[in-house]
Amino acid sequence: MNAVTRWDPFKEMEDLQSRFAKLFGLAPTRLGNGGKELMTVTEWAPSVDIIEDEKEYLVKADLPDVKKEDVKVIVENGVLTITGQRKSEKEEKDKKYHRVERSYGNFLRSFALPDCADGSKVNAEFRDGVLKVHLPKSEKVKPKAIEVKVA
Repeated sequence: MNAVTRWDPFKEMEDLQSRFAKLFGLAPTRLGNGGKELMTVTEWAPSVDIIEDEKEYLVKADLPDVKKEDVKVIVENGVLTITGQRKSEKEEKDKKYHRVERSYGNFLRSFALPDCADGSKVNAEFRDGVLKVHLPKSEKVKPKAIEVKVA
């Protein structure tokens, strides 16, 4: 008799996600018992707002409980990358933890810069758990209308 194997279409996506996690040094999902999930190490990424006005782009990232020295902002080859780490709190022996939902560990967010953003003049500030990255718009020549004359 032939064995029937159940196909899980999301399994391939989970495998691909695990490979990317290993490639970028992120925390993978722990598997055991024949592939059944035993423990999930939570990955996280900070929430980000991207705002544009006539002078600049502003990227605001929420980074509560992250220290300034644990955050890096890099602009390279037209890509803005924000990396960092939120360190977990030490569990105290005289306290019972009933629920732990906040995520800890490394994070990485990357954004392709628009052509008009000037990556050489990027400026970042970190205050009250919010990272603000200012990307000024470049002083490129504005398009102008050209009159076509009839000969």
